[in-house]
Amino acid sequence: MSPKITRSQLEDFPSLEWSDISPHLTSALRSSLEKILETQNGAALSLEESYKLADAEGDDLLGLLVAANLLRAELAGNIVTYVVNRNINFTNICFVGCKFCAFSRGPRESDAYFHSLDDMARKAVEAWEMGATEVCIQGGLPRDLPKFYYRDILRAIKQAVPRMHIHAFSPMEIVYGVELTGMPLPDYLSMLRDNGLGTLPGTAAEILDDEIRHVLSANKLSTAQWVEVIRTAHRCSIRTTSTLMYGHTETPAHWVRQIRLLREIQSETGGFTEFVPLGFVHQNTLLFHQGLARTGPTLAEHLKVHALARLLLAGSINNIQVSWVKLNRHLSQLCLHAGANDYGGTLMEENISREAGATAGQYTSPEDFQSLILEIGRVPAERNTSYTRIQLKLLLDAFTVEETQEPQFA
Repeated sequence: MSPKITRSQLEDFPSLEWSDISPHLTSALRSSLEKILETQNGAALSLEESYKLADAEGDDLLGLLVAANLLRAELAGNIVTYVVNRNINFTNICFVGCKFCAFSRGPRESDAYFHSLDDMARKAVEAWEMGATEVCIQGGLPRDLPKFYYRDILRAIKQAVPRMHIHAFSPMEIVYGVELTGMPLPDYLSMLRDNGLGTLPGTAAEILDDEIRHVLSANKLSTAQWVEVIRTAHRCSIRTTSTLMYGHTETPAHWVRQIRLLREIQSETGGFTEFVPLGFVHQNTLLFHQGLARTGPTLAEHLKVHALARLLLAGSINNIQVSWVKLNRHLSQLCLHAGANDYGGTLMEENISREAGATAGQYTSPEDFQSLILEIGRVPAERNTSYTRIQLKLLLDAFTVEETQEPQFA
C-alpha cells in the first residue's frame, strides 16, 4: 500500500507529468492505467481492476489523477464547457423524507412555497432575456399534486418561451407522475416529450444500491425503478444526464458498480449526455446529524471520483461535469484537472445544495466561468444542453467552432 499523501501534495498534482509519477506506482495500478490510456476505453478493465483503481492511495492516487487528466485531454480536448441556464425549484413541499435533503418542507411550515405556472413562465422569460438557453426544473413531491401538473409546467413555459430547452423532472418525479395519472411509463414520458420536455436530469440516483438507498431514503424509488425510467426515457428519444452522490455512507466499491452500470446502460441506449459526480453536503442534513454519514467527501474523494469516472467511462460517457454548487472555487478547478471537462450551468437560482449547507453560491455568471477556466489554462466555451452546439468564449468574443446534428441512439 502506498503511503498517505498530504493535502499539499494532492493540491499540487496538476504540476505532475505522467513520466514523473508512473515509476512510483504499484505495478498493477500502472498496468491498469496504461491499459486505459492506450485503448481510451474504460471497458478494458475488469471489475477487480476497477476496484483497485477506486482504492488507490498515496502515489497511486496521484497517478490516477494524472492519468485521468491525460485521458481528458485526449477525449475532450482543452475546452471546458458550460450552459447558461436557470434553476427553477417549483416547490419545496415534499412527503418523501430523504435524510440527505435539507431543502424539503412540510406543507404547513412557514417557509414552504409552491410556485404557480405563471411564476414559472415568468422566471423562464427572465432567464431567456438574460441569455439562458435552458431551464432546469425539479421540485419536491407534494401530496395531491394535480395529476397532469408536470405536463402543465411544460406547456406554460413553452407558451411563454417557445425556444427554451426544458431539462426537467427527476426519475422520482416521473414515477410520481405515473402514479398520479395511471399511465404506462412509456406513454407518460412520450406525453411529456410531446409537450416540450427536452431532456431529463438523471438525479435521484444517489447510490444505486438498495441497501444504501434504504438508509438515505426509505420512501424513494428503487434502483430498478431508476434504471427503468432512464432506459425508457432513452427509448423515447429523451436524453438524460447521469449522477452519483458520494461522501456519505457508501464505499469506493459502490462508485465502481454504479459507474459500470451507467456504462452498461449507455452501451444499450447511447442516451446519456454526461456524468455528474455530486458531493454530499452534510451540514444541515438529518443523515449527518443522526450519525449515519461521514462529514462529506474528503479532498482525496472529490478528486478520486472525478478521475475514476473519466477513466472507467472512457469511450462511453465522455463528458464529466463538475457540480460547482457543491465545491469551492479552487476545488472545482482541481476537479477539472482530475478529468472533468464541463462546469455545468449558471443556474441563477440554486436552492437544494444551499439549503444543505453549500457555500459556493446560487449563481455563477458566464463571465465568472470564463475567468475560472482561463485561470487554469483551458478554453471556455458555451454549449447547449445536449453538447451539439459549442461556442468558444475568448476575450468575450464568441464564434461557433462546432455544430452537429442531434445524435441518434437506440
